[in-house]
Amino acid sequence: MPQPPFPDFYPPRRHAWFVYLVQQIAALVGHWHYRFHLVTPPEGLERLRSLRHQRLLLLPNHPTFHDPAAIFVLSARLGFPCYYLSAHEPFRSSLGVWLQRLGGYSIRRGMADRASIAQTLELLTQPTCKLVIFAEGGCSFQNDTVMPFRSGAIQMAFQAMQRLVRQGQPLPDLYAVPISLKYRYTQDMTAVIDQSLIALEQALYLTAKGDFYERLRAVAAQILLVCEQNYGLANALDLENWDWDQRVARLKTYILEGCEHQLGLTATLGECDRDRTYRIQAALADWNPPHNVEVQWTPTAIAKAASRVLNFDAIYDGYVAANPTPERFLDTLIRFEREVFNIDQPRPKGQRQVCLHIAEPLNLKDWFPDYQQHRSRTITTLTDKIHQTVQHHLEQSLTQAEC
Repeated sequence: MPQPPFPDFYPPRRHAWFVYLVQQIAALVGHWHYRFHLVTPPEGLERLRSLRHQRLLLLPNHPTFHDPAAIFVLSARLGFPCYYLSAHEPFRSSLGVWLQRLGGYSIRRGMADRASIAQTLELLTQPTCKLVIFAEGGCSFQNDTVMPFRSGAIQMAFQAMQRLVRQGQPLPDLYAVPISLKYRYTQDMTAVIDQSLIALEQALYLTAKGDFYERLRAVAAQILLVCEQNYGLANALDLENWDWDQRVARLKTYILEGCEHQLGLTATLGECDRDRTYRIQAALADWNPPHNVEVQWTPTAIAKAASRVLNFDAIYDGYVAANPTPERFLDTLIRFEREVFNIDQPRPKGQRQVCLHIAEPLNLKDWFPDYQQHRSRTITTLTDKIHQTVQHHLEQSLTQAEC
């Protein structure tokens, strides 16, 4: 049997000296490469420093691809290393070995990745483990809103605690830490927004008309129409009777059902679009397409379609209008650039502050009796509580000029 092109699992191979070395230059790398500097209230740092000898499960939101770097800069500022649960894909690149040495390890989304789960449980049983899990399960591309948190992080934390108890050890302290990440540009972004709009308008053969918001909507309307035309939906809908959210929902449904049909998958009742997409991506890796497959459902086309669904998963009409900040404009423009120019990770648009708020840690030890009585309910309650805490601190910062 031929060997798979990539390993199914990349374990952490953390090297203490390498982590220490990179931590010394992390702030500079953040400033020059990722174009951010970290701003964190001192009381939040003290919360974590006071728990440096405890097990910590850090649960940030995930608005950009640069969030792992921001959390790494936080770890450097705190002076301790972390482990990082990350999607499988980045480990396939030449950077993969360095990610492992910094404490990263992989998870194959859309499937039961037993090796990754086992690794997570093993780490959480270590006495002073610091583990970072982005609980949204993927990048939202939105600076002000948080997608629902996945329950797996809290579930695995309780399972690790239960394993220790079964081994005859005392019930351990294990702290879940809600962390809110929010980016603010530190310069006037008017020219950058204009340049981004011009590039998109030229690519879509549009004439610039109106203010920035009107131009943004014209770009959005054209991208949506082109996508509908690509899938044969433009003539199937009376578009004037459908609002944009309805059209986007129909487009995503058509894409997901088409991909699932080609791959022989069946959606689970109540399964969210993001999880369906991850299952499609996992199945695509092992798919041998028939010779007569339609052009719009070739492996390349399905991969693009899945990426498209994830790109627009959290978007909704009115996101920019509700609070037309430079950050929301550029959140949306970056999404459009990824779609139109087929760029996975556009470069940062300007220098930014990363406003990082560390909320009061929750000791899961206090919730363990409830977990033993009502496992599912306790996991759901805690996951929702952490999600709401992260969202609350993002909303609080909307009216503040500084972090």
